[in-house]
Amino acid sequence: MMNVTVENFDAEVIDASMHTPVLVDFWAPWCGPCKVIGPLLEKIETDYAGRFKLVKIDSDQQQELSQAFGIRSIPTCVLMVNGKPADGFMGAQPESQIKAFLDKHLPANDVLEAEVTGVEISDAPDANDPQVQLEALHQAVLLAPQDEGARFDYVKLLLQMQQVEQARAAFAPVAAQAAQVRRLEALERWLKAIDFADQHPDLAGANAALDLKIAANRRDFEARFGKAQLAMAAQHWTAAMDELLDILMRDKTWSEDLARKTYIAILELIEPPKVKVADGQIPPADPTVATYRRRLSSVVLS
Repeated sequence: MMNVTVENFDAEVIDASMHTPVLVDFWAPWCGPCKVIGPLLEKIETDYAGRFKLVKIDSDQQQELSQAFGIRSIPTCVLMVNGKPADGFMGAQPESQIKAFLDKHLPANDVLEAEVTGVEISDAPDANDPQVQLEALHQAVLLAPQDEGARFDYVKLLLQMQQVEQARAAFAPVAAQAAQVRRLEALERWLKAIDFADQHPDLAGANAALDLKIAANRRDFEARFGKAQLAMAAQHWTAAMDELLDILMRDKTWSEDLARKTYIAILELIEPPKVKVADGQIPPADPTVATYRRRLSSVVLS
C-alpha cells in the first residue's frame, strides 16, 4: 500500500495501471468508515497476491486529486485500468462485496495464463445486459461526476434493479439540487416512496387496509396517496398514477400540489430516452407516457 500525492500520481497510478489494475482509496484521518475499510483493503490486497495494486489518497491533503475525480464523499474507491477509471464504489463495504467488485474487473490466474497462450476466453459482453449497462453508467459518473444525465440514468437503473442502498449513495452528491432539477426531484420522490414501503413490509396487508379506508371515505387522500406510494415503490407506475389522478379529480391542490408533483415525477421516471433513428427523426412518444400526460392535462385544466 502506498500513499499517493500529486507529485507521484502519474507514476504510481496512471503508469502502474497500464499493466496492473490500481485501486485508489480516497480517505481522510477524521473519517470513521475510512478506518474500517482501510485495513480491510490492505488485507484483500495481500489475499489477491499481485492481481491489483492498492494506493491511498488523503482527500484533505490532496484536494487537487479529489477534485479531479469529483470525490463528494469518503471513503470512495476508484479502480484504474489502463490509465482510466474503470469502476468504483462509495462507503465502507463488507469484504465479500469488495471482492465481488474486484472479481468483475481483475483477470483470474487462469485468465492471465490464457492471455499469454492466446486462448480466447469468452465473447464480448452483451450491451443489453443490465449489469453491463450499470457498469457503463457507473464509469460515466466516475469520469464526469457533474454529468447530471449520466447520474440520473445510473441511479434510476440501480433503483430498477432494486439496489436501493447503492442508489442512495450515488444520489447523495446531487440531493441538494433536487429542488431545482426535475429529474433529480423525480428520483428523490421515488426514494421517499421506497422509504414509505419499507415501513409496510406486509404489502398486501397494507394495501388492503388502505382500501378499507378509501371505501369508508372516498376523499381520504392520505390513504390514496399511500397506495400510490406503495405502487410507485413496486414500480407499478400506471397503478400509482391512477391513484394520483383520483386525488387530482377531487382536489387539484391537495397537500401543496403533492399529487400532481408526484404524478409528474413518475412521468419523468418512465419517459424513455429520446434517441434519434436513422433518418434523423425523433420516434413517436411512448404510448403510455403520452396517454397519461393527456389524462393529467384533462384533469388539471378541467
